[in-house]
Amino acid sequence: MVRGLILWAAGAVGLLAQPSAEVHVWPVRDNIYMIVGAGGNITVQTGKDGVVVVDSGLANMSDKVLAAIRSISKGPIRYLVNTHYHPDHVGGNETIRKAGSTISGGNVAFDLGANASEGAQVIAHENVLNRVSAPTGKQSVIPPGGWPTDTFIDDEKKLFFNGEGIEIIHMPDAHTDGDSIVFFRRSDVIATGDLFTTVMYPVIDTAAGGNIQGIVDALNRIVDLIIPVYGQEGGTLVVPGHGRLSELGDVINYREMTIIIRDRIQDMVKKGMTLEQVKAAKPTFDYDPLYGTSSGFWTTDMFVEAVYKSLKK
Repeated sequence: MVRGLILWAAGAVGLLAQPSAEVHVWPVRDNIYMIVGAGGNITVQTGKDGVVVVDSGLANMSDKVLAAIRSISKGPIRYLVNTHYHPDHVGGNETIRKAGSTISGGNVAFDLGANASEGAQVIAHENVLNRVSAPTGKQSVIPPGGWPTDTFIDDEKKLFFNGEGIEIIHMPDAHTDGDSIVFFRRSDVIATGDLFTTVMYPVIDTAAGGNIQGIVDALNRIVDLIIPVYGQEGGTLVVPGHGRLSELGDVINYREMTIIIRDRIQDMVKKGMTLEQVKAAKPTFDYDPLYGTSSGFWTTDMFVEAVYKSLKK
Protein backbone atom coordinates (compact mmCIF):
# COMPACT_ATOMS: atom_id res chain seq x y z
CA MET A 1 0.00 0.00 0.00
CA VAL A 2 1.40 3.41 -0.91
CA ARG A 3 2.36 5.65 2.00
CA GLY A 4 1.53 9.29 1.50
CA LEU A 5 -0.71 12.24 2.04
CA ILE A 6 -4.38 11.71 2.76
CA LEU A 7 -7.03 12.69 0.26
CA TRP A 8 -10.71 13.21 0.96
CA ALA A 9 -12.32 14.55 -2.21
CA ALA A 10 -16.03 14.80 -2.96
CA GLY A 11 -16.72 12.18 -0.30
CA ALA A 12 -14.17 9.79 -1.80
CA VAL A 13 -11.40 8.03 0.04
CA GLY A 14 -7.94 7.64 -1.39
CA LEU A 15 -4.21 7.74 -0.81
CA LEU A 16 -2.21 10.47 -2.48
CA ALA A 17 1.09 8.98 -3.58
CA GLN A 18 4.26 10.99 -3.25
CA PRO A 19 5.66 12.17 -6.62
CA SER A 20 8.76 10.07 -5.98
CA ALA A 21 6.76 6.86 -5.48
CA GLU A 22 7.49 4.00 -7.83
CA VAL A 23 5.13 1.49 -9.37
CA HIS A 24 5.96 -2.19 -9.76
CA VAL A 25 4.60 -4.93 -12.00
CA TRP A 26 3.91 -8.37 -10.55
CA PRO A 27 3.00 -11.37 -12.71
CA VAL A 28 -0.21 -13.01 -11.50
CA ARG A 29 -0.90 -15.81 -13.97
CA ASP A 30 -0.37 -16.28 -17.71
CA ASN A 31 -1.34 -12.96 -19.30
CA ILE A 32 -2.59 -11.29 -16.09
CA TYR A 33 -0.45 -8.78 -14.17
CA MET A 34 -0.82 -6.60 -11.06
CA ILE A 35 0.55 -3.05 -10.87
CA VAL A 36 1.19 -1.79 -7.33
CA GLY A 37 2.35 1.53 -5.92
CA ALA A 38 0.01 3.95 -7.69
CA GLY A 39 -2.76 4.06 -5.09
CA GLY A 40 -5.15 1.15 -5.50
CA ASN A 41 -3.89 -2.04 -7.11
CA ILE A 42 -4.32 -2.25 -10.89
CA THR A 43 -4.94 -5.45 -12.86
CA VAL A 44 -3.86 -5.80 -16.50
CA GLN A 45 -4.88 -8.50 -19.00
CA THR A 46 -3.00 -8.71 -22.29
CA GLY A 47 -3.33 -10.71 -25.50
CA LYS A 48 -3.79 -10.63 -29.26
CA ASP A 49 -6.90 -8.45 -29.01
CA GLY A 50 -5.21 -5.77 -26.93
CA VAL A 51 -5.16 -4.75 -23.29
CA VAL A 52 -7.77 -4.60 -20.52
CA VAL A 53 -6.96 -2.48 -17.46
CA VAL A 54 -8.87 -2.71 -14.17
CA ASP A 55 -8.66 0.60 -12.29
CA SER A 56 -6.16 3.36 -13.03
CA GLY A 57 -4.63 4.51 -9.75
CA LEU A 58 -4.11 8.10 -8.67
CA ALA A 59 -4.01 11.01 -11.10
CA ASN A 60 -0.48 12.04 -10.12
CA MET A 61 0.78 8.51 -10.85
CA SER A 62 -0.92 8.04 -14.22
CA ASP A 63 2.18 8.54 -16.37
CA LYS A 64 4.04 5.90 -14.36
CA VAL A 65 1.06 3.57 -14.59
CA LEU A 66 0.93 3.98 -18.36
CA ALA A 67 4.65 3.26 -18.59
CA ALA A 68 4.14 0.13 -16.50
CA ILE A 69 1.33 -1.01 -18.80
CA ARG A 70 3.55 -0.43 -21.81
CA SER A 71 6.32 -2.48 -20.18
CA ILE A 72 3.85 -5.39 -20.17
CA SER A 73 2.35 -4.91 -23.63
CA LYS A 74 2.56 -2.50 -26.56
CA GLY A 75 -0.90 -3.61 -27.70
CA PRO A 76 -3.82 -1.15 -27.86
CA ILE A 77 -5.60 -0.45 -24.59
CA ARG A 78 -9.20 -1.32 -25.45
CA TYR A 79 -11.01 -1.39 -22.09
CA LEU A 80 -10.55 0.31 -18.73
CA VAL A 81 -12.83 -1.10 -16.04
CA ASN A 82 -13.47 0.80 -12.79
CA THR A 83 -14.33 -1.17 -9.65
CA HIS A 84 -15.68 1.94 -7.89
CA TYR A 85 -15.36 5.71 -7.89
CA HIS A 86 -12.66 6.59 -5.35
CA PRO A 87 -9.76 8.66 -6.74
CA ASP A 88 -7.06 6.15 -5.79
CA HIS A 89 -8.75 3.81 -8.31
CA VAL A 90 -10.05 6.20 -11.01
CA GLY A 91 -7.67 9.18 -10.80
CA GLY A 92 -5.66 8.04 -13.82
CA ASN A 93 -8.70 7.35 -16.01
CA GLU A 94 -8.22 10.24 -18.39
CA THR A 95 -4.59 9.42 -19.11
CA ILE A 96 -5.20 5.71 -19.62
CA ARG A 97 -8.31 6.27 -21.73
CA LYS A 98 -6.57 8.74 -24.04
CA ALA A 99 -3.72 6.29 -24.55
CA GLY A 100 -6.15 3.64 -25.79
CA SER A 101 -8.55 3.17 -28.67
CA THR A 102 -12.11 1.89 -28.78
CA ILE A 103 -12.90 -1.06 -31.02
CA SER A 104 -15.19 -0.11 -33.88
CA GLY A 105 -16.28 -3.31 -35.55
CA GLY A 106 -14.00 -6.29 -36.07
CA ASN A 107 -14.44 -9.68 -34.47
CA VAL A 108 -13.79 -8.66 -30.87
CA ALA A 109 -16.46 -6.16 -29.92
CA PHE A 110 -18.56 -3.41 -31.38
CA ASP A 111 -19.30 -0.02 -29.84
CA LEU A 112 -22.06 2.00 -31.48
CA GLY A 113 -21.28 5.22 -29.66
CA ALA A 114 -17.56 5.64 -30.12
CA ASN A 115 -14.75 5.30 -32.60
CA ALA A 116 -11.04 4.58 -32.40
CA SER A 117 -10.13 8.26 -32.03
CA GLU A 118 -12.03 8.56 -28.76
CA GLY A 119 -9.76 6.40 -26.65
CA ALA A 120 -10.46 3.23 -24.72
CA GLN A 121 -13.91 2.37 -23.41
CA VAL A 122 -14.26 3.07 -19.70
CA ILE A 123 -16.64 0.52 -18.20
CA ALA A 124 -18.29 0.83 -14.79
CA HIS A 125 -21.59 0.47 -13.01
CA GLU A 126 -23.84 3.47 -13.57
CA ASN A 127 -23.45 4.54 -9.94
CA VAL A 128 -19.74 5.09 -10.58
CA LEU A 129 -20.60 7.61 -13.28
CA ASN A 130 -23.07 9.26 -10.92
CA ARG A 131 -20.36 9.56 -8.26
CA VAL A 132 -17.43 10.76 -10.39
CA SER A 133 -19.55 13.38 -12.13
CA ALA A 134 -21.10 16.23 -10.17
CA PRO A 135 -24.09 18.61 -10.28
CA THR A 136 -23.67 21.88 -12.15
CA GLY A 137 -21.43 24.21 -10.18
CA LYS A 138 -19.76 21.43 -8.21
CA GLN A 139 -16.31 19.97 -8.82
CA SER A 140 -16.32 16.40 -10.08
CA VAL A 141 -14.07 13.73 -8.60
CA ILE A 142 -12.16 13.39 -11.90
CA PRO A 143 -12.20 15.39 -15.17
CA PRO A 144 -14.96 14.52 -17.67
CA GLY A 145 -12.35 12.95 -19.96
CA GLY A 146 -12.02 10.13 -17.46
CA TRP A 147 -15.69 9.44 -16.82
CA PRO A 148 -17.13 6.03 -17.72
CA THR A 149 -18.24 5.82 -21.35
CA ASP A 150 -20.02 2.47 -21.06
CA THR A 151 -22.15 1.91 -17.96
CA PHE A 152 -24.45 -0.89 -16.90
CA ILE A 153 -27.34 -1.06 -14.42
CA ASP A 154 -27.91 -4.80 -14.22
CA ASP A 155 -26.13 -7.28 -11.96
CA GLU A 156 -23.26 -7.77 -14.38
CA LYS A 157 -21.68 -6.99 -17.72
CA LYS A 158 -19.86 -9.63 -19.79
CA LEU A 159 -17.02 -9.38 -22.29
CA PHE A 160 -15.09 -11.92 -24.32
CA PHE A 161 -11.59 -10.63 -24.92
CA ASN A 162 -8.17 -12.17 -25.48
CA GLY A 163 -9.68 -15.62 -25.61
CA GLU A 164 -11.52 -15.57 -22.29
CA GLY A 165 -14.76 -14.51 -20.72
CA ILE A 166 -14.63 -11.52 -18.39
CA GLU A 167 -17.46 -10.96 -15.91
CA ILE A 168 -17.91 -7.53 -14.34
CA ILE A 169 -20.18 -8.27 -11.37
CA HIS A 170 -21.91 -5.51 -9.41
CA MET A 171 -21.86 -5.82 -5.61
CA PRO A 172 -24.58 -3.46 -4.36
CA ASP A 173 -24.34 -1.25 -1.29
CA ALA A 174 -21.04 -2.60 -0.01
CA HIS A 175 -17.88 -0.45 0.00
CA THR A 176 -19.96 2.03 -2.04
CA ASP A 177 -23.15 1.67 -4.09
CA GLY A 178 -21.22 1.12 -7.33
CA ASP A 179 -18.69 -1.61 -6.55
CA SER A 180 -17.87 -4.32 -9.06
CA ILE A 181 -15.49 -7.24 -9.07
CA VAL A 182 -13.83 -8.34 -12.33
CA PHE A 183 -13.56 -12.10 -12.89
CA PHE A 184 -11.20 -13.34 -15.59
CA ARG A 185 -12.70 -16.79 -16.09
CA ARG A 186 -10.06 -18.72 -18.06
CA SER A 187 -7.18 -17.19 -16.13
CA ASP A 188 -9.12 -17.78 -12.87
CA VAL A 189 -8.24 -14.39 -11.41
CA ILE A 190 -10.56 -12.00 -9.56
CA ALA A 191 -9.90 -8.26 -9.11
CA THR A 192 -11.94 -7.14 -6.11
CA GLY A 193 -11.37 -3.41 -5.81
CA ASP A 194 -11.73 -2.27 -2.20
CA LEU A 195 -14.28 -4.94 -1.31
CA PHE A 196 -11.27 -6.90 -0.11
CA THR A 197 -7.84 -5.72 1.05
CA THR A 198 -5.08 -7.31 3.09
CA VAL A 199 -3.97 -4.18 4.94
CA MET A 200 -6.96 -2.51 6.64
CA TYR A 201 -10.48 -2.91 7.92
CA PRO A 202 -13.20 -2.68 5.26
CA VAL A 203 -13.71 0.91 4.15
CA ILE A 204 -17.45 1.61 4.31
CA ASP A 205 -18.28 4.83 2.47
CA THR A 206 -21.69 5.37 4.09
CA ALA A 207 -22.12 8.71 2.30
CA ALA A 208 -21.97 6.80 -1.01
CA GLY A 209 -24.28 3.93 -0.06
CA GLY A 210 -21.73 1.73 1.71
CA ASN A 211 -23.03 -0.81 4.23
CA ILE A 212 -21.42 -3.49 6.39
CA GLN A 213 -23.91 -6.16 5.32
CA GLY A 214 -23.15 -5.38 1.68
CA ILE A 215 -19.45 -5.95 2.44
CA VAL A 216 -20.25 -9.35 3.97
CA ASP A 217 -22.46 -10.28 1.01
CA ALA A 218 -19.71 -9.27 -1.43
CA LEU A 219 -17.08 -11.31 0.41
CA ASN A 220 -19.44 -14.29 0.41
CA ARG A 221 -19.85 -13.96 -3.35
CA ILE A 222 -16.10 -13.73 -3.89
CA VAL A 223 -15.54 -16.84 -1.75
CA ASP A 224 -18.22 -18.69 -3.75
CA LEU A 225 -16.38 -17.88 -7.00
CA ILE A 226 -13.00 -19.11 -5.74
CA ILE A 227 -11.98 -22.70 -6.45
CA PRO A 228 -8.92 -23.65 -4.38
CA VAL A 229 -6.35 -26.38 -4.73
CA TYR A 230 -6.73 -28.01 -1.33
CA GLY A 231 -3.58 -28.92 0.52
CA GLN A 232 -1.34 -26.68 -1.57
CA GLU A 233 -1.07 -23.18 -2.97
CA GLY A 234 -2.95 -22.42 -6.15
CA GLY A 235 -6.44 -22.23 -7.53
CA THR A 236 -8.25 -18.94 -8.04
CA LEU A 237 -6.02 -15.93 -7.39
CA VAL A 238 -7.34 -12.65 -5.99
CA VAL A 239 -6.02 -9.14 -6.65
CA PRO A 240 -7.15 -7.01 -3.67
CA GLY A 241 -7.80 -3.29 -3.77
CA HIS A 242 -4.71 -2.78 -1.60
CA GLY A 243 -2.12 -5.23 -0.39
CA ARG A 244 -0.64 -8.48 -1.63
CA LEU A 245 -1.83 -11.06 -4.13
CA SER A 246 -4.17 -13.46 -2.33
CA GLU A 247 -6.07 -16.74 -2.50
CA LEU A 248 -9.02 -18.42 -0.78
CA GLY A 249 -7.59 -18.55 2.74
CA ASP A 250 -6.88 -14.82 2.77
CA VAL A 251 -10.40 -13.91 1.67
CA ILE A 252 -11.99 -16.36 4.15
CA ASN A 253 -9.97 -14.93 7.03
CA TYR A 254 -10.98 -11.39 6.04
CA ARG A 255 -14.62 -12.41 5.69
CA GLU A 256 -14.66 -14.11 9.09
CA MET A 257 -13.12 -11.04 10.73
CA THR A 258 -15.78 -8.84 9.14
CA ILE A 259 -18.63 -11.12 10.22
CA ILE A 260 -17.36 -11.46 13.79
CA ILE A 261 -16.99 -7.71 14.26
CA ARG A 262 -20.37 -7.09 12.62
CA ASP A 263 -22.03 -9.55 14.99
CA ARG A 264 -20.33 -8.08 18.05
CA ILE A 265 -21.46 -4.56 17.20
CA GLN A 266 -24.94 -5.81 16.24
CA ASP A 267 -25.28 -7.33 19.72
CA MET A 268 -24.22 -4.05 21.28
CA VAL A 269 -26.73 -2.14 19.16
CA LYS A 270 -29.50 -4.51 20.31
CA LYS A 271 -28.52 -3.79 23.92
CA GLY A 272 -29.00 -0.07 23.28
CA MET A 273 -25.36 0.91 23.63
CA THR A 274 -24.32 4.30 22.27
CA LEU A 275 -21.56 4.72 19.70
CA GLU A 276 -19.20 5.97 22.41
CA GLN A 277 -19.93 2.89 24.51
CA VAL A 278 -19.36 0.60 21.53
CA LYS A 279 -16.00 2.22 20.79
CA ALA A 280 -15.02 1.93 24.45
CA ALA A 281 -15.85 -1.80 24.37
CA LYS A 282 -13.21 -2.28 21.63
CA PRO A 283 -15.07 -4.82 19.46
CA THR A 284 -12.08 -5.00 17.09
CA PHE A 285 -9.41 -5.52 19.76
CA ASP A 286 -8.16 -8.95 18.69
CA TYR A 287 -7.91 -7.93 15.01
CA ASP A 288 -6.28 -4.54 15.53
CA PRO A 289 -2.70 -5.84 15.20
CA LEU A 290 -3.53 -6.92 11.63
CA TYR A 291 -5.88 -4.21 10.39
CA GLY A 292 -6.16 -1.45 12.98
CA THR A 293 -4.68 2.05 13.08
CA SER A 294 -5.27 5.23 15.06
CA SER A 295 -4.08 7.53 12.26
CA GLY A 296 -4.53 7.91 8.53
CA PHE A 297 -7.57 8.15 6.29
CA TRP A 298 -9.36 5.07 7.70
CA THR A 299 -8.87 4.55 11.43
CA THR A 300 -10.25 1.76 13.58
CA ASP A 301 -12.68 4.19 15.22
CA MET A 302 -13.97 5.26 11.80
CA PHE A 303 -14.56 1.62 10.86
CA VAL A 304 -16.45 0.93 14.09
CA GLU A 305 -18.55 4.05 13.59
CA ALA A 306 -19.40 3.07 10.01
CA VAL A 307 -20.44 -0.43 11.10
CA TYR A 308 -22.52 1.00 13.94
CA LYS A 309 -24.32 3.46 11.64
CA SER A 310 -24.94 0.72 9.07
CA LEU A 311 -26.55 -1.53 11.69
CA LYS A 312 -28.57 1.26 13.27
CA LYS A 313 -30.26 1.79 9.90
